[in-house]
Amino acid sequence: MRPYIRLFDFQQKVNYRTEVLSGLTVALALIPEAVAFALIAGLSPLTGLYAAFVMGLVTSILGGRPGMISGATGAIAVVIVALAARHGVEYVFAAVVLAGLLQMLAGVFKLGKFIRLVPQPVMYGFVNGLAIVIFMAQLAQFKTMDGTWLTGSPMWLMIGLTALTMTIIWGLPKLTRAVPSSLAAILVVAALVIGFGIHTRSVGDISSISGAFPPFHIAEVPFTWETLMIILPFSAIVAAVGLIESLLTLNLIDEITGTRGRSNKECVAQGAANVLSGFFSGMGGCAMIGQSLINISSGARERLSGITASIMLLVFVMFGAPLIERLPMAALVGVMFMVAIGTFEWASLRSFGRMPRHDVFVMLTVMAITVFFHNLAIAVLVGVVISALVFAWENAKRIRARKHVDEHGVKHYAIHGPLFFGSVQAFNDKFDVPNDPEEVVIDFAESRVADMSAIEALNRITERYRAAGKKVHLRHLSSDCRALLHNAGNVIDVNIVEDPQYKVAVDRLG
Repeated sequence: MRPYIRLFDFQQKVNYRTEVLSGLTVALALIPEAVAFALIAGLSPLTGLYAAFVMGLVTSILGGRPGMISGATGAIAVVIVALAARHGVEYVFAAVVLAGLLQMLAGVFKLGKFIRLVPQPVMYGFVNGLAIVIFMAQLAQFKTMDGTWLTGSPMWLMIGLTALTMTIIWGLPKLTRAVPSSLAAILVVAALVIGFGIHTRSVGDISSISGAFPPFHIAEVPFTWETLMIILPFSAIVAAVGLIESLLTLNLIDEITGTRGRSNKECVAQGAANVLSGFFSGMGGCAMIGQSLINISSGARERLSGITASIMLLVFVMFGAPLIERLPMAALVGVMFMVAIGTFEWASLRSFGRMPRHDVFVMLTVMAITVFFHNLAIAVLVGVVISALVFAWENAKRIRARKHVDEHGVKHYAIHGPLFFGSVQAFNDKFDVPNDPEEVVIDFAESRVADMSAIEALNRITERYRAAGKKVHLRHLSSDCRALLHNAGNVIDVNIVEDPQYKVAVDRLG
């Protein structure tokens, strides 16, 4: 293990101005998001802001993906809303701490590597669905407090300022990259609105963000088994959702930057951040794909940007609330619209005709679950399960057997393809036990015994041949296959008697 924490992990020279300005941009974009997610969870706005500060700071210092931004998220908010409504905020703090401990254990036991099992169509569906969710979430700013759409001048003003923001973000990089285009757009639109006294919705219209330093607070809950049983289901879901969203975001940033993050280190960092968030009056959270993309698109690649974003967010809360609350929401909405456009994998639409139909189905299914249920963990899990079942089905169809009888009258079955639960039926159908000669060789040089269903299949086929008074040799079983058969010896009797140690006949002549 490293004896120290490196704030800058890459060999390239750090552009401090880019890192600081990008962090400032992210801090401004974090405010309405953190407030909105806290309100969704039924908590005070400061609970979301404190979580954004603690999560962002800890993961920026300790995390496995420099440049990735963490904070309070909608995925966590929809999980804890029921706990907050039934038992109150103190149980939320306790649940967040426990979720953090579970995430740290996942990192210690190196479970982060299992994110590799997420197929590309699931990634496409996750990213596209999240882009749609980000876009749709901004539409609330075009509505009145009672949920009806703005009309007349307020609507046209909101549309115009949003369009101006998006135009600046799109056009400024073509002229200069000295300042992050998102920050420039926010400042220009804010200057116009404040300077000319234009009346439009501002950050302060959502909620006040004024507060003090996050207070250290141990959750005031009974330390009993009953309390553990109340918070454990929520903690487990928060831990799972947080890690899935964080590791998927890590993979996405890896692809964009052409570098590789450390998934297990990120698991530990996310867990430590959630533990501290729970102790410092925060609602917990995970990686934020929208803010991470703002950061990366602004040119940030190091930990300094995330640290800056967290510290500036706290500065805004403690000292700059009156000014920040005057920022027009149209500017922040324009930034998030551009994030949604940049997040969506447009290339996935062009590949519809070239992708296998089941991959298209998986992508659309993950998108639909993400958009309509806002449950990223379930969306990814369903996508992985469908992909795994399709993979198993396709491989089950590939098993085949080449048959011939040699000059000694011995019939050979050369098996091709994996023998596992999905291919067992097709494997059994290959053999003609009643009409086969007295001696049979089943050759596994081009196959592999993969699981307990395969062992049971070998047990049944050898039992059929033995009942018919015929002898079976299993040839070219790999060492791991023989070990698997040996380990199953106490459970299933593989009826081949030539080798009593493994209960399997290994033909030494082949």
